[in-house]
Amino acid sequence: MTSILHRRRLGATLAAALALLAAPSAFPQAPSDKAVRIIVAGPPGGSLEVVSRLLAEGLQKEMGKSVIVETKPGGGGAVAVNDLIQSPHDGNTMLVSLDAIVSEIPHIVKLRFDMAKEVKPLAELARGGLVLVGNPSVPAKNLAELIAYVKANPGKVSYASYSAGTVSHVMGLQLNKAAGIDMSHVGYKGSPPALVDVVGGHVPLMFAGIPNAIPLIKGNKIVPYAVSVPQRSPNLPNVPTFTELGYPQLEALAWVGLFVTPDVPAAAQAGLRDAALKVMAQPATRERLREFGLDAGQPRTPDELTKSLRSDYERIGAMLKSIDFKPE
Repeated sequence: MTSILHRRRLGATLAAALALLAAPSAFPQAPSDKAVRIIVAGPPGGSLEVVSRLLAEGLQKEMGKSVIVETKPGGGGAVAVNDLIQSPHDGNTMLVSLDAIVSEIPHIVKLRFDMAKEVKPLAELARGGLVLVGNPSVPAKNLAELIAYVKANPGKVSYASYSAGTVSHVMGLQLNKAAGIDMSHVGYKGSPPALVDVVGGHVPLMFAGIPNAIPLIKGNKIVPYAVSVPQRSPNLPNVPTFTELGYPQLEALAWVGLFVTPDVPAAAQAGLRDAALKVMAQPATRERLREFGLDAGQPRTPDELTKSLRSDYERIGAMLKSIDFKPE
C-alpha cells in the first residue's frame, strides 16, 4: 500500500512539474538569450535616442537580458532601416523611428526600397507636436497679429522647416491655405541649424518640434504662437493650440514607433510589443517623457498604426503634389 501511495505522489509531482513547464511565461521574452539591439533612426542626443534609452532601460529589467542602443542617422532613416533589414529577422533587432519614416520620407528621398513593406509598426512609444515660433523681432504677439503682419507684407515673410517635405514644411502650406497668406518656405537639414537661424533672425518663423523649441522659448530666444497638439502642452501651458485659434486643420501629431521587419515570428512580435507597452506605461517613464516635451504613446494596435501611416502618407503626398514637390 505504501509503495502504491508513493508512486501516486511521484506521478502527481511529475504532472505538476510538466504543467509548469508547459505553461506560458508570465513575462514576454525575446526568442533567444542574445542581446537585443535597438537601432535608432536619428542622431545621438536627439529625441529618438532619449525615447530609445528609456525603452532599453525598461526592457532590460522586463526581459532580463542586455539591450544595446545604436544611433544610425542619415538618409532620412534609410540608413537605420537598411541596418534592420540586414540584421537577423528573429525579433532581437528592432527599430525606433518617427512615423515620418513611412509617412513622409518616401516623398522626400528617392529610396531603393518601399519603406511601408520593409518595416512594420509594433507599438507607439511616445508622441508630440510642433510649435510655430518666431524671432522676437517679428512684430506680432499672437497668431492673429502674425497673420495680419504676413498679409501686410506679401511675399516677404518666410518660415523654416527641419526638412523639405516633412510635416514641418507641410504645416506652413496648410496655414497659407487656411489663413489666405503666402509665407515662403526655407528648408534645412535638421532642426538645430534651422532654429539657430531663427534665433539669429535670418529666417523669422519656423514650425519646430516642441522638445527642441522648449529650451529656446523658456530662454526668451524665440516667441511661440501656437502648438499643433490637441490639448495645450504641459510644458507650454500659456501657448494656445491651433484648434483653439480656429485652425483645426493644423492639428498634427508625430509619434515615435517601435518597428521590426514584417517577417519576424508572430510570437516574438507580440512579446516585444507587450514588453514595450508595459515599459512605456510606467509612471516614471511617462514623467520623464513629459519633462522632455513628449506625451506617452497610445496603445494602438499594429493594424491601427499601419492604417494611420498609410493615411498620413496619402495626405502628405497630396499636399506636396499640389505644389509640384519633387523628391531629392
